[in-house]
Amino acid sequence: MNRITSIFQALRDEHRTGLMPFITAGFPSLDVTLQTIPVLEQAGASIVELGFPFSDPIADGPVIAASMHEALTAGLTPGQIFDGIARVRPETSLGLLAMVSYSIIRKIGEAEFADRCAEAGIDGLIVPDVDLDDAPRLRDIAGDRGLTFTLLVAPTSSEARTAQIVAACTGFVYVLARVGITGERDTMPDVGARIAAIRRHTDLPMAVGFGISKPEHVAAVTEHAEAAIVGSALVRRMAESDDPVGAARDFVSGLSAGLSVGGRA
Repeated sequence: MNRITSIFQALRDEHRTGLMPFITAGFPSLDVTLQTIPVLEQAGASIVELGFPFSDPIADGPVIAASMHEALTAGLTPGQIFDGIARVRPETSLGLLAMVSYSIIRKIGEAEFADRCAEAGIDGLIVPDVDLDDAPRLRDIAGDRGLTFTLLVAPTSSEARTAQIVAACTGFVYVLARVGITGERDTMPDVGARIAAIRRHTDLPMAVGFGISKPEHVAAVTEHAEAAIVGSALVRRMAESDDPVGAARDFVSGLSAGLSVGGRA
């Protein structure tokens, strides 16, 4: 069984919910990324999303966009990310996901990219900008290599489009909590009705992201979904700290307190 699937199954069996931090690969350096991954597991994360830097990040707010620009300016390549993940993979049982633009996958080649992910120990792909017509093919390529494949469901997605999106997913469904670009928010919208509507089309677990920055956000989201995703708030704290690894540990550890509050029975 794929590691992502196993993690969500274990969470369900233990009546727990999961925390899925997003970090930009190579920010502030690749060494920091590789040090941060096992620390996030110790802080309570179940799965980590690794953002592959892209020159035109889709839907990313200024914090994540700036982190990607810095990593690219330093010369980071996908090959370096793969090599680094392969080194750190034995140190952690976390699920590892590549959050990656389809432009990067297409440039490398769909099969080649999936091969490199599997060889490095990455467990799945999140591809926010792939066309729905291309998604089933890419899902099958990923699946042939033991990788999950996840797309994003926006609040503006019609019911018909939502059904198409979740039909193309394996592992879990990424639910956007709000429209717009990524970034921290003071409050979270009530996602309960949307989660219930999406569940009419799939039995896959749900992970909710966009705007999560507080334990109470985690609790509110995981009352309805299997996992909460945090991105901009974590990347910002890493950017502002002289000890980005420690900042990541402390922030995620604090957020994980919300999991016990919002655990799903």
